Amino acid sequence: MEMTGERRIGAKRAKVWAALNDVEVLRQCIPGCESLERQSDTDMLARAKLVIGPVKATFNGKVKLSELDPPNGYRITGEGSGGVAGFARGGAVVRLAEEGSATLLKYEVKADVGGRLAQLGGRLIDATARKLAEQFFEKFTELVGPAPTSTQESMAAPVRKQGAVRRWLSRMPWFARRHKSPISS
Repeated sequence: MEMTGERRIGAKRAKVWAALNDVEVLRQCIPGCESLERQSDTDMLARAKLVIGPVKATFNGKVKLSELDPPNGYRITGEGSGGVAGFARGGAVVRLAEEGSATLLKYEVKADVGGRLAQLGGRLIDATARKLAEQFFEKFTELVGPAPTSTQESMAAPVRKQGAVRRWLSRMPWFARRHKSPISS
C-alpha cells in the first residue's frame, strides 16, 4: 500500500515539529491508541486496538524515527503484530514547510500487511488506511492549530488533494466493477 497527502495546519512549523515529537499529542491522535511510550529519543513502543473490516485486533508495535531534520521533517518506520490477525510494517516520510503563519505537512507512506489482514484485500486495506490517516490529521490539526479560516484560504494557494478521485471512486464499488477502472485497483 502506498499513500501520499498533505495537510495545512494553522500553526508555525516549530510548533508542528514539536507536536510531531510529543508522545502525548501523538497518543491522542493515533486512532485506537491505548499506549505510546518513548524508549529513547528515536524509539517508541505502541499499543492500539483497530477494526479493519471484520477483523478486530490489538496491535503491539515498535516505532523508530530516523533521518531527523528539525524542524523540516523525518522518516518514521514501524512494525506491529496483531496476533492471529496478522502484522503490519511500513514507514512514512514527513516534510514540513512554512506557508505564512501556517505549516504545510506532506507525507508519503508505504506499508505491507500479512496474515488475515492481507486476506481482506487491497481496497479494504487502502480505504481503512486512508480513514485512519484522516482521523489522525483531524485530531492533530485540532490539537496543534486550527485549519486556516475561509478568508485565509482564499488568500493562500489551495492545497492539492492527491488521490481525491481515487478515494471518491473507492467508495463506490459498483462504479469500479462496472467500469473496471484502473483507478479503483
